[in-house]
Amino acid sequence: MEVKQISVFLENKKGRLWEALHALAGARINVRALSIADTSEFGILRLIVPEPQIAKKVLAQGGFTVRENDVIAVGVPDKPGGLSSVLKILTDADINVEYLYAFVEKSGKKAVVVLRTDSISKGKKALKKAGATVLSSRQVYSL
Repeated sequence: MEVKQISVFLENKKGRLWEALHALAGARINVRALSIADTSEFGILRLIVPEPQIAKKVLAQGGFTVRENDVIAVGVPDKPGGLSSVLKILTDADINVEYLYAFVEKSGKKAVVVLRTDSISKGKKALKKAGATVLSSRQVYSL
């Protein structure tokens, strides 16, 4: 199963981010990772949550514009050059990284990098072939 990411369109106004996260909290959905890309007028909140379908429904019912995307999650050694080695694999395979964000797992031994590439299947294939640790949705959602 693919790792699912929820993307939420947010107007850039006071309290809107809180409203989205409060809706998820009310549904008892724990956020594993998040990223916000913004402009002066709006932002895109990207979330990794253990229950993406439920989160999508809760947010849509709260009046948010929500999309679900497949992403790649890679376990990376939490040390200098860890991310660089993963990006080199994708660069050598001629795969474009559209965006990424990262977090450190609870043990603190590895970072988890969430990637959106121009081809999820080709990206996963290249990473696995090179020996990178591509995480399953189950692994990511249980962190």
